Amino acid sequence: MKKYSTKELIPGMKVAEDVYTYNDQLILSKGVVLSDKTITRLEFYSILSVKVEDELVISTPEPDTGISYSQKIKSSPAYQEFKQNFENNVNHFRSVLDDIAKNGSPVNTNELLDKTLSLLETSEGSVNVFDMLHNMRHYDDLTYAHSINVALISNVFAKWLHFTDEEVKLATLCGLLHDIGKIMIPDVIIQKPGKLSDEEFATIKKHTLEGYQILRNQNVHDSIKNAALMHHERCDGTGYPLSIEGNKIDKYAKIIAIADVYDAMTSARVYRGALCPFKVITLFEQEGIQKYDAKYVLTFLECVVNTYLQNRVLLSNGVEGDIVYINKNMLSKPVVKSGTEYIDLSTKPDLQIQDFV
Repeated sequence: MKKYSTKELIPGMKVAEDVYTYNDQLILSKGVVLSDKTITRLEFYSILSVKVEDELVISTPEPDTGISYSQKIKSSPAYQEFKQNFENNVNHFRSVLDDIAKNGSPVNTNELLDKTLSLLETSEGSVNVFDMLHNMRHYDDLTYAHSINVALISNVFAKWLHFTDEEVKLATLCGLLHDIGKIMIPDVIIQKPGKLSDEEFATIKKHTLEGYQILRNQNVHDSIKNAALMHHERCDGTGYPLSIEGNKIDKYAKIIAIADVYDAMTSARVYRGALCPFKVITLFEQEGIQKYDAKYVLTFLECVVNTYLQNRVLLSNGVEGDIVYINKNMLSKPVVKSGTEYIDLSTKPDLQIQDFV
């Protein structure tokens, strides 16, 4: 293992340790084989030096086949393994949650954690989790798959917040069990394709109280119970079921609230398709600071945007390009490279990212 200045790096070198920005954001994981794009990424973030392994991985440059970033992910062995593991986990998780909610069976937190953390292993580390989830948005599941998604997002989110290992595990469990109360809500309401009536919406809102009742006498951490109860509370007091303000909301419930909304809005639903993550990020920028804990939501947005570097996107004017730089003062408006042109979306108010391609 040897340290090289960024200017000395060449494609084929293998990163010997995780690389972080000066704000402690993970940008490259240990074991990544450097390419022209990843070296450029290091330069963008002013990384001066990197430790690399002794061996050099020789590979021929990938030709420009016109295959999108998303297609490359879906055809990768890591994605196929993740997808299979995810589907198996959803089926197992469904039976476990139903047994807890309907029969009062004890919550086996170790088993739930082991199953969920195995997904992070198959996704080759947290830096790729959002790529994996973004390409599995065909699941229209408001309880089981969604809960696993929120658990995975919360796991990565807690690491971005520099939580301890035990706190990361607790955040993961809070995500897994936050929506258990929805099992007690009639499917005809959960799966309704149209707008809910006032009465139906009032029934949906009861899932927070139902979840707390299911978990109240279980031998689990109080924050898991609170996450089920409070994940729809908002820091400005506009949430439910208690309409409490920020200082009274469990910190894990605040984390789950952000992960829950992000996953719900970027997933397909019976009444709409999945929203582009950058549209969701825009909404968070416009409304999130008042409704969510500022420390948490700002960390989440900045870090999640970084996971989408190098993705190919479609702009609202029909132009395609690759995200090459993040504007920290306007996270929903990165710099996109299209051919030889660099398009700074932060200077173009009428132009935005429409979708990934």
